[in-house]
Amino acid sequence: MTEKKIPNGTTLSKVTRRSFLGGAAAIGTSSAFMGPWKHNRVYAAASDKPIKIGLTHDASGQFANSGQAEKRGTIMAIDEANEAGGILGRKIEYVWMDTETNPQTGTRVAERMITRENAHFLIGAIQSGTANAISQVAQKYGCIYFNTNSSSPTESGKNCHRVKFVWDGNGENFSRAAANNAINAFGKNWLLIYNDYVWGQNTNAATKKVATGYGATVMDEIAVPVGTRDWSSILLKIQQAKPDVVAAAVGGDDFKVMRQQVRDMGLDGKPAWINNQQDWPDIFGLGTDAAFGVFGTTWYHYLDLPGVADFVKRYQSRYETTRITMPGNVTYNGYVAMRELLRVTEEVGSTDNIKIIKALEGRTMSAKDRMQHHDAVIDPTSHQVQQTIYLAEGNRNPRDDTDYFKILSNSDPVSIRADANATCGLEAYADTPNYDQG
Repeated sequence: MTEKKIPNGTTLSKVTRRSFLGGAAAIGTSSAFMGPWKHNRVYAAASDKPIKIGLTHDASGQFANSGQAEKRGTIMAIDEANEAGGILGRKIEYVWMDTETNPQTGTRVAERMITRENAHFLIGAIQSGTANAISQVAQKYGCIYFNTNSSSPTESGKNCHRVKFVWDGNGENFSRAAANNAINAFGKNWLLIYNDYVWGQNTNAATKKVATGYGATVMDEIAVPVGTRDWSSILLKIQQAKPDVVAAAVGGDDFKVMRQQVRDMGLDGKPAWINNQQDWPDIFGLGTDAAFGVFGTTWYHYLDLPGVADFVKRYQSRYETTRITMPGNVTYNGYVAMRELLRVTEEVGSTDNIKIIKALEGRTMSAKDRMQHHDAVIDPTSHQVQQTIYLAEGNRNPRDDTDYFKILSNSDPVSIRADANATCGLEAYADTPNYDQG
Protein backbone atom coordinates (compact mmCIF):
# COMPACT_ATOMS: atom_id res chain seq x y z
CA MET A 1 0.00 0.00 0.00
CA THR A 2 1.26 3.45 -0.85
CA GLU A 3 0.04 6.81 0.32
CA LYS A 4 -0.07 9.94 -1.79
CA LYS A 5 -0.20 13.45 -0.40
CA ILE A 6 -2.71 15.73 -2.02
CA PRO A 7 -3.48 19.37 -1.20
CA ASN A 8 -4.30 20.46 2.34
CA GLY A 9 -2.41 17.67 4.07
CA THR A 10 -4.56 14.89 2.64
CA THR A 11 -3.44 11.32 2.19
CA LEU A 12 -5.19 9.03 -0.27
CA SER A 13 -4.57 5.31 -0.08
CA LYS A 14 -5.81 2.80 -2.60
CA VAL A 15 -5.75 -0.84 -1.55
CA THR A 16 -6.21 -3.60 -4.09
CA ARG A 17 -8.12 -6.71 -3.22
CA ARG A 18 -5.04 -8.90 -3.27
CA SER A 19 -2.25 -6.56 -2.27
CA PHE A 20 -1.38 -3.52 -0.18
CA LEU A 21 1.37 -2.57 -2.62
CA GLY A 22 -0.68 -0.98 -5.37
CA GLY A 23 0.00 2.52 -6.60
CA ALA A 24 -1.56 5.64 -5.16
CA ALA A 25 -5.09 6.32 -6.28
CA ALA A 26 -5.83 9.39 -8.29
CA ILE A 27 -8.71 11.59 -7.22
CA GLY A 28 -11.59 11.55 -9.65
CA THR A 29 -13.53 14.62 -10.63
CA SER A 30 -16.84 15.17 -8.93
CA SER A 31 -19.63 17.69 -8.68
CA ALA A 32 -19.59 19.62 -5.42
CA PHE A 33 -22.79 19.68 -3.40
CA MET A 34 -23.68 23.22 -2.43
CA GLY A 35 -26.40 22.45 0.06
CA PRO A 36 -28.46 19.74 1.79
CA TRP A 37 -30.77 18.28 -0.86
CA LYS A 38 -33.17 15.47 -0.18
CA HIS A 39 -31.12 13.18 -2.45
CA ASN A 40 -27.34 13.33 -2.65
CA ARG A 41 -26.07 10.77 -5.14
CA VAL A 42 -23.05 10.19 -7.31
CA TYR A 43 -23.50 6.98 -9.26
CA ALA A 44 -20.61 4.69 -10.05
CA ALA A 45 -19.26 4.96 -13.56
CA ALA A 46 -18.45 1.26 -13.43
CA SER A 47 -19.49 -1.70 -11.33
CA ASP A 48 -16.01 -1.95 -9.80
CA LYS A 49 -16.04 1.55 -8.29
CA PRO A 50 -14.26 1.33 -4.93
CA ILE A 51 -16.00 2.13 -1.67
CA LYS A 52 -14.24 5.15 -0.19
CA ILE A 53 -13.92 5.80 3.55
CA GLY A 54 -13.14 9.31 4.79
CA LEU A 55 -10.80 9.11 7.79
CA THR A 56 -11.06 12.12 10.12
CA HIS A 57 -8.22 11.29 12.52
CA ASP A 58 -6.04 13.89 14.23
CA ALA A 59 -2.32 14.04 13.48
CA SER A 60 -1.67 17.31 15.31
CA GLY A 61 -3.00 19.15 18.33
CA GLN A 62 -3.69 17.82 21.81
CA PHE A 63 -4.87 14.39 20.67
CA ALA A 64 -2.39 13.73 17.85
CA ASN A 65 -1.09 10.49 19.41
CA SER A 66 -4.58 9.13 19.96
CA GLY A 67 -5.69 10.22 16.50
CA GLN A 68 -2.93 8.23 14.88
CA ALA A 69 -3.59 5.26 17.15
CA GLU A 70 -7.24 5.08 16.09
CA LYS A 71 -6.15 5.56 12.46
CA ARG A 72 -4.03 2.41 12.72
CA GLY A 73 -7.03 0.44 13.98
CA THR A 74 -9.30 1.78 11.27
CA ILE A 75 -6.85 1.00 8.47
CA MET A 76 -6.22 -2.45 9.91
CA ALA A 77 -9.94 -3.26 9.57
CA ILE A 78 -9.97 -1.91 5.99
CA ASP A 79 -6.88 -3.93 5.05
CA GLU A 80 -8.34 -7.12 6.48
CA ALA A 81 -11.60 -6.60 4.60
CA ASN A 82 -9.71 -6.11 1.34
CA GLU A 83 -7.66 -9.24 1.99
CA ALA A 84 -10.94 -11.15 2.29
CA GLY A 85 -12.17 -9.81 -1.07
CA GLY A 86 -13.62 -6.42 -0.15
CA ILE A 87 -17.34 -5.85 0.35
CA LEU A 88 -20.17 -5.91 -2.18
CA GLY A 89 -17.61 -7.36 -4.58
CA ARG A 90 -15.65 -4.10 -4.44
CA LYS A 91 -12.36 -3.00 -2.93
CA ILE A 92 -12.18 -0.37 -0.21
CA GLU A 93 -10.13 2.82 -0.40
CA TYR A 94 -9.58 5.47 2.21
CA VAL A 95 -8.75 9.15 2.12
CA TRP A 96 -7.33 10.74 5.27
CA MET A 97 -7.15 14.37 6.40
CA ASP A 98 -5.76 15.74 9.65
CA THR A 99 -8.55 17.31 11.72
CA GLU A 100 -5.93 18.93 13.99
CA THR A 101 -7.96 18.47 17.21
CA ASN A 102 -9.87 21.52 16.01
CA PRO A 103 -13.63 21.88 15.37
CA GLN A 104 -13.16 24.43 12.59
CA THR A 105 -10.77 22.12 10.78
CA GLY A 106 -13.17 19.24 11.37
CA THR A 107 -15.91 21.18 9.60
CA ARG A 108 -13.69 21.91 6.58
CA VAL A 109 -12.47 18.33 6.39
CA ALA A 110 -16.00 16.89 6.51
CA GLU A 111 -17.17 19.26 3.76
CA ARG A 112 -14.28 18.30 1.52
CA MET A 113 -14.65 14.57 2.21
CA ILE A 114 -18.27 14.67 1.15
CA THR A 115 -18.39 17.26 -1.64
CA ARG A 116 -14.99 16.76 -3.30
CA GLU A 117 -13.73 13.31 -2.34
CA ASN A 118 -17.15 11.65 -2.60
CA ALA A 119 -16.57 9.53 0.50
CA HIS A 120 -19.23 6.95 1.19
CA PHE A 121 -18.73 7.17 4.98
CA LEU A 122 -16.75 9.19 7.54
CA ILE A 123 -15.01 7.76 10.59
CA GLY A 124 -12.81 9.12 13.37
CA ALA A 125 -12.38 11.82 16.07
CA ILE A 126 -10.99 12.06 19.56
CA GLN A 127 -11.99 15.52 20.76
CA SER A 128 -15.74 15.81 21.24
CA GLY A 129 -15.97 19.38 19.90
CA THR A 130 -14.35 18.24 16.66
CA ALA A 131 -16.63 15.20 16.46
CA ASN A 132 -19.68 17.41 16.93
CA ALA A 133 -18.53 19.71 14.12
CA ILE A 134 -17.99 16.78 11.75
CA SER A 135 -21.37 15.29 12.62
CA GLN A 136 -23.23 18.52 11.83
CA VAL A 137 -21.81 18.51 8.31
CA ALA A 138 -22.46 14.79 7.93
CA GLN A 139 -26.11 15.22 8.96
CA LYS A 140 -26.54 18.08 6.50
CA TYR A 141 -25.71 15.76 3.62
CA GLY A 142 -26.89 12.47 5.13
CA CYS A 143 -23.42 10.88 5.23
CA ILE A 144 -23.04 8.19 7.92
CA TYR A 145 -20.37 9.19 10.45
CA PHE A 146 -18.80 6.89 13.04
CA ASN A 147 -17.40 8.84 16.00
CA THR A 148 -14.85 6.31 17.19
CA ASN A 149 -13.32 7.78 20.35
CA SER A 150 -15.06 10.94 21.61
CA SER A 151 -16.55 10.27 25.02
CA SER A 152 -18.45 13.40 26.02
CA PRO A 153 -22.00 12.49 27.08
CA THR A 154 -23.23 15.21 24.72
CA GLU A 155 -22.10 13.21 21.66
CA SER A 156 -24.96 10.76 22.15
CA GLY A 157 -27.04 13.32 24.07
CA LYS A 158 -27.92 16.83 22.94
CA ASN A 159 -25.52 16.64 19.96
CA CYS A 160 -26.75 13.30 18.65
CA HIS A 161 -27.69 12.92 14.98
CA ARG A 162 -29.42 10.30 12.90
CA VAL A 163 -26.24 9.72 10.84
CA LYS A 164 -23.82 9.63 13.81
CA PHE A 165 -22.89 6.54 15.83
CA VAL A 166 -20.74 6.86 18.97
CA TRP A 167 -18.38 3.93 19.62
CA ASP A 168 -16.59 4.81 22.84
CA GLY A 169 -18.00 4.58 26.32
CA ASN A 170 -18.95 8.05 27.51
CA GLY A 171 -18.19 9.98 30.67
CA GLU A 172 -21.39 8.87 32.35
CA ASN A 173 -20.63 5.18 31.69
CA PHE A 174 -17.21 5.52 33.28
CA SER A 175 -18.53 7.54 36.21
CA ARG A 176 -21.22 4.98 36.96
CA ALA A 177 -18.65 2.19 36.88
CA ALA A 178 -16.32 3.97 39.31
CA ALA A 179 -18.30 6.22 41.66
CA ASN A 180 -20.05 3.84 44.05
CA ASN A 181 -16.94 1.72 44.58
CA ALA A 182 -14.80 4.82 45.14
CA ILE A 183 -17.16 6.28 47.77
CA ASN A 184 -17.17 3.00 49.70
CA ALA A 185 -13.41 2.51 49.41
CA PHE A 186 -12.06 6.04 49.85
CA GLY A 187 -14.71 8.42 51.23
CA LYS A 188 -17.48 10.87 50.42
CA ASN A 189 -15.60 14.18 50.15
CA TRP A 190 -14.84 14.72 46.46
CA LEU A 191 -13.05 17.45 44.53
CA LEU A 192 -13.57 17.60 40.75
CA ILE A 193 -11.12 18.89 38.12
CA TYR A 194 -11.76 18.94 34.39
CA ASN A 195 -10.50 20.20 31.04
CA ASP A 196 -12.47 23.31 30.18
CA TYR A 197 -13.99 22.22 26.87
CA VAL A 198 -17.00 20.16 25.87
CA TRP A 199 -15.74 16.69 26.87
CA GLY A 200 -14.32 17.82 30.22
CA GLN A 201 -17.29 20.02 31.04
CA ASN A 202 -19.92 17.41 30.32
CA THR A 203 -17.99 14.50 31.76
CA ASN A 204 -17.54 16.53 34.94
CA ALA A 205 -21.27 17.25 35.06
CA ALA A 206 -22.01 13.53 34.65
CA THR A 207 -19.48 12.62 37.35
CA LYS A 208 -21.00 15.13 39.77
CA LYS A 209 -24.50 13.85 39.11
CA VAL A 210 -23.54 10.21 39.56
CA ALA A 211 -21.28 10.74 42.60
CA THR A 212 -23.76 12.90 44.51
CA GLY A 213 -26.46 10.39 43.67
CA TYR A 214 -24.41 7.78 45.52
CA GLY A 215 -23.95 10.12 48.50
CA ALA A 216 -20.74 12.03 47.75
CA THR A 217 -20.24 15.68 48.70
CA VAL A 218 -18.52 17.83 46.07
CA MET A 219 -16.14 20.20 47.86
CA ASP A 220 -15.04 22.13 44.78
CA GLU A 221 -14.94 22.02 40.96
CA ILE A 222 -11.85 23.34 39.16
CA ALA A 223 -11.89 24.07 35.42
CA VAL A 224 -8.47 23.59 33.82
CA PRO A 225 -7.73 25.38 30.50
CA VAL A 226 -6.60 23.12 27.66
CA GLY A 227 -2.83 23.37 27.32
CA THR A 228 -2.11 23.86 31.03
CA ARG A 229 1.53 23.08 31.79
CA ASP A 230 1.93 24.44 35.32
CA TRP A 231 -0.40 22.63 37.71
CA SER A 232 1.13 23.93 40.93
CA SER A 233 -1.70 26.33 41.88
CA ILE A 234 -4.34 23.66 41.23
CA LEU A 235 -2.45 21.00 43.16
CA LEU A 236 -1.93 23.38 46.09
CA LYS A 237 -5.70 23.85 46.27
CA ILE A 238 -6.12 20.10 46.39
CA GLN A 239 -3.43 19.77 49.05
CA GLN A 240 -5.12 22.38 51.22
CA ALA A 241 -8.67 21.06 50.70
CA LYS A 242 -7.72 17.50 51.70
CA PRO A 243 -10.47 15.69 49.77
CA ASP A 244 -10.94 11.93 50.03
CA VAL A 245 -11.20 11.64 46.25
CA VAL A 246 -10.12 13.77 43.28
CA ALA A 247 -12.16 12.92 40.20
CA ALA A 248 -10.34 14.10 37.07
CA ALA A 249 -11.69 14.53 33.55
CA VAL A 250 -8.39 15.56 31.97
CA GLY A 251 -7.06 14.13 28.72
CA GLY A 252 -4.31 14.10 26.14
CA ASP A 253 -1.09 16.00 26.74
CA ASP A 254 -2.66 17.79 29.73
CA PHE A 255 -3.07 14.47 31.52
CA LYS A 256 0.59 13.56 31.00
CA VAL A 257 1.74 16.82 32.58
CA MET A 258 -0.79 16.59 35.41
CA ARG A 259 0.20 13.05 36.32
CA GLN A 260 3.90 13.90 36.57
CA GLN A 261 3.32 16.98 38.71
CA VAL A 262 0.92 15.11 40.99
CA ARG A 263 3.73 12.64 41.63
CA ASP A 264 6.32 15.36 42.10
CA MET A 265 4.18 16.86 44.87
CA GLY A 266 3.58 13.48 46.52
CA LEU A 267 -0.17 13.58 45.97
CA ASP A 268 -0.47 10.34 44.04
CA GLY A 269 -1.12 8.21 47.13
CA LYS A 270 -3.56 10.37 49.04
CA PRO A 271 -6.08 11.65 48.07
CA ALA A 272 -7.41 8.85 45.90
CA TRP A 273 -7.52 9.74 42.21
CA ILE A 274 -10.38 8.67 39.94
CA ASN A 275 -9.54 9.35 36.29
CA ASN A 276 -12.63 9.05 34.13
CA GLN A 277 -10.86 7.19 31.33
CA GLN A 278 -7.23 6.39 30.64
CA ASP A 279 -6.41 6.40 26.93
CA TRP A 280 -3.51 4.11 26.10
CA PRO A 281 -1.59 6.53 23.81
CA ASP A 282 -1.37 9.07 26.64
CA ILE A 283 0.84 6.85 28.79
CA PHE A 284 2.49 4.25 26.56
CA GLY A 285 6.26 4.49 26.68
CA LEU A 286 6.33 6.18 30.08
CA GLY A 287 6.92 3.00 32.07
CA THR A 288 4.75 0.55 33.95
CA ASP A 289 4.28 3.04 36.80
CA ALA A 290 2.78 5.68 34.46
CA ALA A 291 -0.82 4.92 35.40
CA PHE A 292 -2.01 6.13 38.79
CA GLY A 293 -5.31 6.18 40.57
CA VAL A 294 -8.36 4.22 39.47
CA PHE A 295 -9.60 4.73 35.92
CA GLY A 296 -11.85 3.31 33.23
CA THR A 297 -11.13 1.74 29.85
CA THR A 298 -13.03 -0.25 27.23
CA TRP A 299 -10.28 -2.75 26.36
CA TYR A 300 -6.83 -4.00 27.34
CA HIS A 301 -4.30 -6.09 25.46
CA TYR A 302 -3.98 -8.61 28.31
CA LEU A 303 -7.67 -9.37 28.77
CA ASP A 304 -8.00 -13.13 29.14
CA LEU A 305 -10.58 -13.46 26.38
CA PRO A 306 -10.83 -15.24 23.01
CA GLY A 307 -9.35 -13.27 20.14
CA VAL A 308 -7.34 -10.77 22.18
CA ALA A 309 -3.91 -12.35 21.70
CA ASP A 310 -4.55 -12.88 18.00
CA PHE A 311 -5.63 -9.26 17.55
CA VAL A 312 -2.43 -8.09 19.24
CA LYS A 313 -0.35 -10.36 17.01
CA ARG A 314 -2.02 -9.06 13.84
CA TYR A 315 -1.50 -5.46 14.96
CA GLN A 316 2.18 -6.03 15.66
CA SER A 317 2.64 -7.74 12.30
CA ARG A 318 1.13 -4.78 10.42
CA TYR A 319 2.78 -2.04 12.46
CA GLU A 320 6.25 -3.38 13.17
CA THR A 321 7.84 0.07 13.39
CA THR A 322 5.22 2.03 15.30
CA ARG A 323 6.25 3.48 18.67
CA ILE A 324 3.12 2.09 20.35
CA THR A 325 3.89 -1.61 20.11
CA MET A 326 0.69 -2.79 21.81
CA PRO A 327 -2.81 -1.78 20.68
CA GLY A 328 -4.92 -0.04 23.31
CA ASN A 329 -8.49 1.13 23.72
CA VAL A 330 -8.25 3.86 21.07
CA THR A 331 -6.91 1.53 18.37
CA TYR A 332 -9.44 -1.09 19.42
CA ASN A 333 -12.37 1.34 19.04
CA GLY A 334 -11.21 2.39 15.58
CA TYR A 335 -10.89 -1.25 14.53
CA VAL A 336 -14.22 -2.61 15.78
CA ALA A 337 -16.14 0.43 14.51
CA MET A 338 -14.72 0.20 11.01
CA ARG A 339 -15.17 -3.56 10.90
CA GLU A 340 -18.83 -3.29 11.93
CA LEU A 341 -19.61 -0.59 9.36
CA LEU A 342 -18.17 -2.76 6.56
CA ARG A 343 -20.05 -5.81 7.82
CA VAL A 344 -23.39 -4.01 7.92
CA THR A 345 -22.85 -2.54 4.45
CA GLU A 346 -22.25 -6.06 3.14
CA GLU A 347 -25.31 -7.39 4.95
CA VAL A 348 -27.73 -4.81 3.57
CA GLY A 349 -26.18 -5.14 0.10
CA SER A 350 -26.00 -1.41 -0.45
CA THR A 351 -24.23 1.83 0.48
CA ASP A 352 -27.59 3.57 0.94
CA ASN A 353 -27.41 5.52 4.18
CA ILE A 354 -30.96 4.95 5.39
CA LYS A 355 -30.77 1.18 4.93
CA ILE A 356 -27.48 1.04 6.84
CA ILE A 357 -28.70 3.31 9.64
CA LYS A 358 -31.77 1.14 10.20
CA ALA A 359 -29.60 -1.99 10.28
CA LEU A 360 -27.29 -0.42 12.87
CA GLU A 361 -29.98 0.83 15.26
CA GLY A 362 -30.46 -1.68 18.05
CA ARG A 363 -27.75 -3.96 16.66
CA THR A 364 -26.34 -6.43 19.17
CA MET A 365 -22.67 -7.41 18.94
CA SER A 366 -21.45 -10.49 20.80
CA ALA A 367 -18.92 -10.27 23.59
CA LYS A 368 -16.74 -12.91 21.92
CA ASP A 369 -16.64 -11.06 18.62
CA ARG A 370 -15.80 -7.75 20.31
CA MET A 371 -13.23 -9.25 22.71
CA GLN A 372 -15.08 -7.95 25.77
CA HIS A 373 -16.88 -9.61 28.70
CA HIS A 374 -20.45 -8.65 27.79
CA ASP A 375 -22.51 -8.26 24.62
CA ALA A 376 -22.72 -4.70 23.33
CA VAL A 377 -25.71 -3.00 21.74
CA ILE A 378 -26.12 0.14 19.65
CA ASP A 379 -28.76 2.17 21.45
CA PRO A 380 -31.50 2.80 18.86
CA THR A 381 -32.53 6.11 20.43
CA SER A 382 -29.10 7.69 20.96
CA HIS A 383 -26.78 5.70 18.67
CA GLN A 384 -24.22 5.12 21.44
CA VAL A 385 -22.59 1.71 21.74
CA GLN A 386 -23.46 0.51 25.25
CA GLN A 387 -20.63 -1.84 26.17
CA THR A 388 -18.43 -3.35 28.88
CA ILE A 389 -16.53 -0.82 31.00
CA TYR A 390 -13.41 -1.94 32.85
CA LEU A 391 -12.02 -0.37 36.01
CA ALA A 392 -8.26 -0.54 36.40
CA GLU A 393 -5.32 0.80 38.38
CA GLY A 394 -1.59 0.91 37.83
CA ASN A 395 -0.03 -2.54 37.80
CA ARG A 396 2.54 -3.01 40.57
CA ASN A 397 3.43 -6.54 39.39
CA PRO A 398 3.66 -6.29 35.59
CA ARG A 399 4.34 -9.39 33.51
CA ASP A 400 6.39 -7.31 31.04
CA ASP A 401 7.21 -3.70 30.19
CA THR A 402 3.84 -3.16 28.43
CA ASP A 403 1.65 -4.41 31.28
CA TYR A 404 0.61 -1.04 32.74
CA PHE A 405 -2.89 -1.90 33.95
CA LYS A 406 -4.30 -4.14 36.62
CA ILE A 407 -7.94 -4.78 35.70
CA LEU A 408 -10.05 -4.58 38.86
CA SER A 409 -13.55 -5.24 37.56
CA ASN A 410 -15.87 -5.14 34.60
CA SER A 411 -19.36 -3.66 34.43
CA ASP A 412 -22.08 -4.86 32.11
CA PRO A 413 -23.76 -2.29 29.82
CA VAL A 414 -27.10 -2.39 31.63
CA SER A 415 -25.69 -1.52 35.05
CA ILE A 416 -23.73 1.52 33.83
CA ARG A 417 -26.03 2.60 31.00
CA ALA A 418 -25.83 6.30 30.11
CA ASP A 419 -29.20 8.04 30.12
CA ALA A 420 -28.86 10.05 26.90
CA ASN A 421 -32.50 9.65 25.87
CA ALA A 422 -33.58 12.66 27.92
CA THR A 423 -31.46 15.02 25.81
CA CYS A 424 -31.03 13.20 22.49
CA GLY A 425 -33.56 13.87 19.75
CA LEU A 426 -32.55 12.08 16.56
CA GLU A 427 -33.73 13.66 13.33
CA ALA A 428 -36.58 11.85 11.60
CA TYR A 429 -35.68 9.63 8.66
CA ALA A 430 -37.76 11.95 6.49
CA ASP A 431 -35.59 14.88 7.56
CA THR A 432 -32.31 13.05 6.87
CA PRO A 433 -31.12 13.43 3.26
CA ASN A 434 -30.69 10.22 1.33
CA TYR A 435 -26.99 9.76 0.66
CA ASP A 436 -25.51 7.08 -1.56
CA GLN A 437 -22.27 7.58 -3.46
CA GLY A 438 -22.99 4.52 -5.56
